[in-house]
Amino acid sequence: MYGITVRRLCAILCCLIGLGVGLSWAEMPTGEEAVARTALETFNSIIGGWRGVGQPRRGSSKGAWSEQAEFKWDFANKTPSIVYAVEKGQLTEQATVVFDPQSQQYVMTWTQPDATKHTLQGAWDKNQLVLTSSADSFPQQRVTITLLNDKRTLVLFEQRSTETTAFSRTAEVGYTRAGTRLARPGGGQPECVVTGGAGTIPVTHKGKTYYVCCSGCKQAFEDDPEGILAEYEAKLRKVREGQQGS
Repeated sequence: MYGITVRRLCAILCCLIGLGVGLSWAEMPTGEEAVARTALETFNSIIGGWRGVGQPRRGSSKGAWSEQAEFKWDFANKTPSIVYAVEKGQLTEQATVVFDPQSQQYVMTWTQPDATKHTLQGAWDKNQLVLTSSADSFPQQRVTITLLNDKRTLVLFEQRSTETTAFSRTAEVGYTRAGTRLARPGGGQPECVVTGGAGTIPVTHKGKTYYVCCSGCKQAFEDDPEGILAEYEAKLRKVREGQQGS
């Protein structure tokens, strides 16, 4: 009897340990997935391609460079993310942003062209997302994304060497949108059936054309068009019901 109890106890402990080791944020409950995705929808206004000019000094062309960037959704993992990919950039190769429902913070993994990685976190303050690395990182990094309007976005990079000194500017990249205007500010543009952003890329299912906002959403649609469209129709019904009730 005692031996059976021990075996059962060991089995329970193994299960608990397995859950503790195996449970990751990528396997979070559906409720937290929904919270994370909703929080990332604040990026919808900048999803798409951008032409950028980087300036170490404001108003000076000395040391300036040109680059191209794309902000896109990534649904490859269970946890959704926003990918900020840059071509010919001097400060960024790629950055990935996720939302942590526990801390209510956005977390950015920033990879520089020389493969140096930084982890920063922060929150939106009106139209600015301010992300800062930990206080014990040296030098401490800060990245500020400013949404000016549907055609202009700024990304400011700063750092400081000690806790007692203020952040100093490394450079700022001013982006101008490439391509079409956004759906909601401009009016009349189709909506992305995956995230509700600006639908600029056509996709088809059963002979009907829909629109998505980026390559990440295109992949998500192609992986599960029925599920995406069912969710989109449910969202539209809620909107219509809200309008009728107002």
